[in-house]
Amino acid sequence: MKEVNFRMNTAYAMGSQPAAGQGGGSQWMSFLPLILLFAVFYFLLIRPQQKRAKQQKTFIDNLKKGDKIITSSGLYGTITGITDDAITIEIAEKVRVKVAKNAVAALQQTQ
Repeated sequence: MKEVNFRMNTAYAMGSQPAAGQGGGSQWMSFLPLILLFAVFYFLLIRPQQKRAKQQKTFIDNLKKGDKIITSSGLYGTITGITDDAITIEIAEKVRVKVAKNAVAALQQTQ
């Protein structure tokens, strides 16, 4: 009985394998869901984040002296000075604070 099992396993292992040209399409089809998942991930997460980062950079580059701003920490103030990487804001009369440009969250709404 063991000999019959051994011969059947050997015969199965020696069976013909598909030619290189056959079944090549199925390999691409198995990668298709992964490619589609990456495309969805890119268009739903990465691309909008890049767009927001570009808008924030443009916003920061367009800040000027006299703008009324809100910082990410919640300080309200008026820009009194700008350098390459920092701005000086006046948060109260004769009270000035120097913060990083990236700390500016938004312009104050005029009421």
